[in-house]
Amino acid sequence: MGVIRVGTASWANRRQLASGWYPRPVRTAAGRLAHYAARFDVVEADTSLYAIPAPEMTEAWAAATPAGFTFDVKAFGLLTGHPTALAAFPADLRPDGVDVTTRLRRGDLPIEAIDELWHRFHQALDPLEEADRLGAVVLDFPGWLAYGPGARRRVLDTVERCAHRRAAVELRHPSWFEGTRAAETLLMLHEAGASFVCVSDLHGLSVTAEPALVRIEDGPGSPGEGEDERRLADWADRLRHLAADADEVHALVDTREAHRDAERLADLVARRPSRPGLRAV
Repeated sequence: MGVIRVGTASWANRRQLASGWYPRPVRTAAGRLAHYAARFDVVEADTSLYAIPAPEMTEAWAAATPAGFTFDVKAFGLLTGHPTALAAFPADLRPDGVDVTTRLRRGDLPIEAIDELWHRFHQALDPLEEADRLGAVVLDFPGWLAYGPGARRRVLDTVERCAHRRAAVELRHPSWFEGTRAAETLLMLHEAGASFVCVSDLHGLSVTAEPALVRIEDGPGSPGEGEDERRLADWADRLRHLAADADEVHALVDTREAHRDAERLADLVARRPSRPGLRAV
C-alpha cells in the first residue's frame, strides 16, 4: 500500500489568505509556508504557472520546510500552451516591438527562446531537488487543448522536456476521455512515464506513473462552501483504493475552504484505513 499525502493546491493564494486559516501574526510569505508545512507535507506550487521563480525563491521554499516535505510544481504556463502576460517574461527574452499589455503564445517566440525558458524553469527547480523537496512537475494543459495527433505530440514533447524529473499531465478537454480514447490517453501517459492528474470526478482515478496525483475541487452543488463530511469521507475511501496501485498518492485540495477541507480529509484518511498496512500521512 502506498503513502497518501494530503495538501492544498497553493498555500497562500488570495482566496486562502482571505479564509482566515492563517493566524494574524503570520504575515510573511516564509512564515505562512512554515505554518503550512507544520500541518501538511505536500503542496502544489502554482505561482510558477504565471512566472518562472528565481532559484533564490525556491531555495527559500526549501529552507522554510522540514525534511520530508514535497512540492509539486506547476510548469510555466507558456510552456504548456497558456497565453502569458509579457510582464511575466524575463526582460532579455521579450520580443521587440511588442506592447507591454500583450499576452504571448508559444508561436510568438523562436524555439531558442522556448529552450531558454525551459532551461530557466529547470534552474528554478534545482534547489528543491537538491533539498529533496521536489515531487512532480505538473503540466497543466489549457482546457481548450482537444485530442488529436498534434495535441498528442504536444503533450509527449512537453513531458520529454521535463528530462529526468517526474512529470504529471493535467488534461481537461473531454475529448481525451471519450469512449476508447480514455484508455488510449492513459496508455500514452504510462508509456511516457508521466502521471495522470485526476481532476475530481471528471475522468476517474488512474495510476499511470509515480506519484499518483489527484486534484479535489468544489462540487457544482455547493458553491461557496467547503467540502461536506460525506464527500470527504468518500474521497478518503477512493484515495485508499488508489494507494493500492501506487507507492505514493498526492491529494491536492483546491476548494473554497482548501486548508480546512484538507485537514479534515487528512484526518479521515489517517483514522480510517480500509486495509491493513496502509500508511497515511
